[in-house]
This record gives sequence, structure tokens and C-alpha cells, in this order.
Amino acid sequence: MKNARFAAVILIIIGLAVSYYSYGDTHKPYKLGLDLNGGTHLVYQADTSKLEATDVDASMQALRDTIENRINVFGVSEPLIQTERATVDGQRVDKLVVELPGVTDIDKAVALIGQTPVLDFRVATTTKQGTSTAATFIPTKLTGRFLERATVEFNATTREPMVTLQFNDEGKKLFADITNANVGNVVGIFLDNSPISTPVVRESIRDGRAQISGGFTTPQAQQLVRNLNFGALPVDISLIGSQTIGASLGTDAINKSIKSGIIGFIVIALFLILWYRLPGLVASIALVLYVSINLSLFKLIPVTLTSTGLAAFILSIGMAVDANILIFERMKEERLKGLPLHDAINEGFKRAWTSIRDGNLSSIITALILFAFATTALIKGFALVFLIGVLVSLFTAITASRSFLLAIAPKSKEAGEKPFIKFLFGNGIHLFKQSKK
Repeated sequence: MKNARFAAVILIIIGLAVSYYSYGDTHKPYKLGLDLNGGTHLVYQADTSKLEATDVDASMQALRDTIENRINVFGVSEPLIQTERATVDGQRVDKLVVELPGVTDIDKAVALIGQTPVLDFRVATTTKQGTSTAATFIPTKLTGRFLERATVEFNATTREPMVTLQFNDEGKKLFADITNANVGNVVGIFLDNSPISTPVVRESIRDGRAQISGGFTTPQAQQLVRNLNFGALPVDISLIGSQTIGASLGTDAINKSIKSGIIGFIVIALFLILWYRLPGLVASIALVLYVSINLSLFKLIPVTLTSTGLAAFILSIGMAVDANILIFERMKEERLKGLPLHDAINEGFKRAWTSIRDGNLSSIITALILFAFATTALIKGFALVFLIGVLVSLFTAITASRSFLLAIAPKSKEAGEKPFIKFLFGNGIHLFKQSKK
């Protein structure tokens, strides 16, 4: 009894702390997704037709990382950038989805991404066309995604500004292979599909450094370096869709979600109290603790809340009481067998645990699979919020509810058989009656 009361006091303290963190601490606000915070939703199609099939996934990942780095430079709060794959008329289509919360000017949003140049290296070849020959350039695997940094340097003789490129280890090897195989040949440096430098390779270059000298002015060279350092795109992209979500729509969605959550909580609490009486009240208090812990975790992790995430949270509130109902029904069965109240509570929790464990384990597996294989952030958000809810409900149902019940339940058999106590710990229209032996 003393241990149960001590545990109950600790849980109350925890509840007060997480409640303050969830509702009272305004220094750390919740992270809201685009649909709740307003902003811009952009969809780009990536041109991967020139890539080897084995390089597409890596290039799309590099594209995502590059765009994210680019946007972060401009201080956009919590951007969401992800890749998507679709099949249209039997052809693979790779897309880049960009969500910019708080940015409601589409032109500004497009400018944040569109100013990033596409850099790649191509090897010149000659082809016979009638009586003359024409030079064509064949793309190589060396693109801007292997760029480590770009700097402005000046020719020691002419003082002409040049742009020096330094590749990372993987790009250094690719550049060495390209220059080694094309000594005496032209290797073109292309920016946004336009040649800006077509130097002849004199020798193999193994230090991973390349120079662009395209008749730049100093401001032009500085701007190119700035853009390249912000992230040169490994593939070309084109905008195929855009949408602006106003902040007012997000506020309305939040208000409706909160209203739905409050109504759902009140209905569930009323049912628990009316049907299960004092244990139902305890379950309702545990449910308040459940909500507070969830909201605290949303802040602490942090979780980006979207409309689907809020739906998962509201759904989880209803599912959180499943364990309590199983426990209370097992308690009723133990009381009907003639067990004292205190023993019936312990035995009810013990017998209900296997069913609770197996039922929640299946939900956890479902949430993990959904999170791992989801292709959109909305579904991933739903799965994450649902998973957190299931895990927290295990704690509040098994630990919190049990500690509270044991703390208030009389331990002596005589006290547990008093009519008023039997009524408080009964359920429905039944009073616990001992079975006849």
C-alpha cells in the first residue's frame, strides 16, 4: 500500500511537470507542418534521363540534400524536402516535393530553389556530318553533387577572375579517371546545360581541383561561387506544380482538431466514469497523464504536427482506454470468484497484461512498417504519432492506472466488502457478488 501510494505521488509530480511543459512552456512551441502553419508546396520533376539506372537513387538523394542545404541558408523554418517516384505510361518519373512553412510568396519560394545552378562535366567527341565534323559532348558521372567547395582566384598575369572547384574524395577519383582517359581531349564544364569552359586536358589531374575561366567579371565570379557553394544540383529540375496554403486555413484546422480532441476526451471520460465508476475516474486521470506525456514528447523529439498527425493523436486517445477496459473486466471476473478487492486488482492487471501486450505489439509493428515504407511525410507523421501514442498508453494503463487504484483501494477484506466500496469498484448495473462454491 505504501509503495503504491509513493508511486502514485511520483506519477502526480510527473504529471504536473509534463503538463506544464506541454501547456505552459511557451519558449518551446510545437512544430507545425505546412497544412497547419501555412506556406508553399512545390513539386519539381527531375530530369534523370541522362543518368545510369544505378545512379538515379543516389542522385535524387543528393538533389534532396542539396536543396535542403540551399533553403537552410535562407533561414526558412523547418522545410520539408522529399523525393517521390511514380510510373507514368510505363516510364519512371522522379519528383522532388518541397514544403516551405511560413513562405506564402510562391515567387520567393521558387527563387530560393531556382537560383541554384546545375554543374556537370562532359567529354567532347567528334562526329561526321556530311563533309564536316561536329563536336558533341557526352555527360560523365561527375556533377555538382561531388563539389566540396568553390572559391574565387585571380590569374597571376592577367588578373582575370577564375572559379576554382575542389571535389570531395569520390569526386576527386572521378575527375582523375576522366582527365586520365582524355589527355589531349576537351572536357567541357557545363552550367545549366551551357558550356562555360571547354579546356583541353594536358595531363591527368589527381588533386581534385578544376578551374573555370569564362571571361567573368569579379561580381559574376563571386555570384557563381556563392551559388555553387550553396549547392550545385546533380540533375536538372523543372517546376510542375505549386500551391499556397494560407495561415488562416492552418489556424482553422488546429482549432477544429483541438475541439474534436476535447469532445472526444469528454465523451470517453464520461463513459468510463458512468460505467466503471471509481476505476473509470482513475482511468480518466491516467488519460489526462497520457495526453500530457504525448504532447511533451511532441515538443521534445520534436514531432512536426500535421493534420494527419493530429488525427492519429485523437484516434490514439480512444485506443488508450482499451487496456483499462480489459483490466477492469478482468478485475470484475476476479471479484466474482470471491477474491478480495486488493488481490482482484493485482490479479486483474496480471491476467490482462498478455492480451494488452499482444494487442499493442501488433499496433506497434503496424506503425513501424507504415513509417518505414511510407512514401509521403503525411503518412510517416501519422505512423510516428500513432506509435508514440501506443507506447505511452502502455505506460499509463499498466503503471499509472495500477498505482492509482492500489493507492486508493482498501487492503483489508472487510473494508472491500462494504456496500459503498463494492459500488464504487463495481461496473455497469452489477455489484460484485461472490460466487457460490
